[in-house]
Amino acid sequence: MELERVKAVIKWLIGQGYADNQEGVGKLLGYANKSSFSQVLNGKKPLPANFMERLAAINSKIDTGWVKTGRGNMLKNEAAPLRGADFISVPLVPVSAQAGYPSGYSDEEYIESLPTIPVIVDRNYHGRYRVFEVNGDSMDDGSRNAIYDKDKILCREVKRDLWYNKLHIRDWFFVIVHRYDGVIVKQIVDHSVDTGNIICHSLNPLFEDFVINLNDVMELYNVIKIVDRSARM
Repeated sequence: MELERVKAVIKWLIGQGYADNQEGVGKLLGYANKSSFSQVLNGKKPLPANFMERLAAINSKIDTGWVKTGRGNMLKNEAAPLRGADFISVPLVPVSAQAGYPSGYSDEEYIESLPTIPVIVDRNYHGRYRVFEVNGDSMDDGSRNAIYDKDKILCREVKRDLWYNKLHIRDWFFVIVHRYDGVIVKQIVDHSVDTGNIICHSLNPLFEDFVINLNDVMELYNVIKIVDRSARM
């Protein structure tokens, strides 16, 4: 099964743009030709002793312990299990950290420096999760769907390769990590696949709709649920 996990990492590396295909990943790992790398993946040759170090050298997020044993997660900063199967521990991005988040989101040391929050779950979660603290009342219309200032919301990343298809805008609110404007919580009411433009809508009627181009977006998240409701007077 170790080889299956290696193949999963290779698929992830290709999806992240490190190489165009399996042969390209082999070259990154130091294999001079396609045949020798294929023999390793087919189990005809053993993994070299330094194979895990080679993987980690490509991207330090790869958890080589998971590759060896299957325990934990493929990426080090994915949601990690706590006690039992009912909790995950998720990095929390408080309002005070949001100004620096667009420049630090891909830095493992920065993510590890963030506080974490345990979140109760009712099923197995997969993917990369964040909890964001809401800043402002643009999503507060007084309804049952409102998201209040200082609420903490659990969010799951929408992988970038899915942005090029029509987003499932009817199913979720979104957290948009914008290159210049930081962390934004909004409803997306339209997505043009041709132009990459999305129309962002606030539940609070005092705020007007506006357009963002996905080229200016660093990360995109679905809002899964409110995990800590702000107390209101």
